[in-house]
Amino acid sequence: MTAHPPHAANAPDFEALMAEVMATTDRFGHREHVHLTWLAVRRVGVRAAVGLVSDGIQRTARYAGAPQKYHATVSRAWVELVGHHAAEHGEDDFTAFADHHPALLDKRLLTARFYRPSTLASSQAKTDWIEPDLAPFPWRDAGREQPREEAAR
Repeated sequence: MTAHPPHAANAPDFEALMAEVMATTDRFGHREHVHLTWLAVRRVGVRAAVGLVSDGIQRTARYAGAPQKYHATVSRAWVELVGHHAAEHGEDDFTAFADHHPALLDKRLLTARFYRPSTLASSQAKTDWIEPDLAPFPWRDAGREQPREEAAR
């Protein structure tokens, strides 16, 4: 099933997704970041979710007085990884998704499999997209340029 992203007027905003995730928890850790990203990917597709999540995190960091905490490569990489795995099984429930993809709940995944720590520490990676330098993302190994857009929405 190929779902098409909704029109901008119907698309969720970052704050709405954040509120949905926070309705069931009192802290916003890595699991909640993955949950928010999963919701964004399912609702607007991977490409739009990159902007939605990245812009939301950047605004939140600025509002918190810590704009240096925003990281362009890390934000996009997580959206693409979550999007790729969301398309694999099409779970309708985040807990089922997390159970099928426990590696995504390890916040060290990017440096364990895809990026050298020095690459992610670079100023360029913080402000611009950098391709993985340890191993390609799974969909690139399979010859696809981007994660599938038909993440079960």
